Amino acid sequence: MNVTIIDPGATLGVLGGGQLGAMFATAARRMGYGVAVWDPHAEAPAHRLADYSLTQPFSDVAARKDFARHVHAVTYEWENVPGELCEQLELEVPVRPSSRVLRVIQDRIEQKTFLQTHGLNVPAFYGISLPEELDRQAVLGYPLICKTATAGYDGKGQWKISRVEDCAVVQEDLIRTMRPGSRWILEEFLLFEREVSILVVRSIDGTMRTYPLVENIHEDGMLRQTTVPADVPAAVTQQAVMMARSAVQALDGVGVFCVELFLMGDGRLLVNEVAPRPHNSGHYSLDACTVSQFEQQVRALCGQPLGEVRLLSPAVMLNLIGDEVLFATVSPANQELLCEPGAVVHLYGKRAIRPKRKMGHITFLASTCAEALAKAAAFRSRHPQPPQ
Repeated sequence: MNVTIIDPGATLGVLGGGQLGAMFATAARRMGYGVAVWDPHAEAPAHRLADYSLTQPFSDVAARKDFARHVHAVTYEWENVPGELCEQLELEVPVRPSSRVLRVIQDRIEQKTFLQTHGLNVPAFYGISLPEELDRQAVLGYPLICKTATAGYDGKGQWKISRVEDCAVVQEDLIRTMRPGSRWILEEFLLFEREVSILVVRSIDGTMRTYPLVENIHEDGMLRQTTVPADVPAAVTQQAVMMARSAVQALDGVGVFCVELFLMGDGRLLVNEVAPRPHNSGHYSLDACTVSQFEQQVRALCGQPLGEVRLLSPAVMLNLIGDEVLFATVSPANQELLCEPGAVVHLYGKRAIRPKRKMGHITFLASTCAEALAKAAAFRSRHPQPPQ
């Protein structure tokens, strides 16, 4: 297969300028590439790392043409960028992952149908297009989870419905927030044993690299902590690798993908969601692997050979959410943290601190997972409240 290689010196475009876009930009610049960032938010962190920035709305046609003139290839930092924009950019430069992949991933109903059609186990689900249909479905029973089919992240756009009597309150929310064409997916509420995820990187020629399986803990719908490697039987890891690679292969995706799975008590794995980009649960790779997920994103985008995937150290990644960032920036708490052996602090450069906003993360490296977990637990116990 003939692949056009994009060599260092070229400019790479990224749609979205949050922390994922900033980490991509950092990796790209280290590897000798220029970076163009398009994010309508002028304060987005990646703008400060860019050679060229756009802050116009994604719907701006003139901005799209201008962006395309400055870049040799384009990727994105999250799956809620407009699919139409990626389709238009593809007419002029490579976009990886493709707009076709993005279209499948963006709609949860389409995504789960696609995965199920390709033989991958997913939670039982049911799609609705009117809020009034919520209490009429008799397929799943209760409890169940209602999610917006598109958009929504970090627990936003999700409702737990414990019994049919709860539907009225959720219906009011759906009616209040619905837009033309809104749809929702209803999923069975699973009493899973663990949440796990795995990164798969796929190149233009179909070569794949798979990172270790990790275990995730969520709080209030947001990822709080990731442990690598996951403490599961080898057979579970092998099954996760097979399922994740099968999902990315079926998508014919090029780039970095995170496949999130539920591990059930009987050992079954169900695919929860696929993200067509680097993922919060893969941030450990910045410090604990030979090649990070962001460098792999650059390599895959440019048609370069994929990097080695090797875990150098067990690790625990802990998110700093909202005011918790003060633990890493205000004395004496920050000095105490910096004195901790194996603790690596990453701050995202977001100027406004808001509740439920990811402001940074800490990676705790250690010789064993137990030791890394103890370091993370000790940090949290020392700081039940942010410093004043």
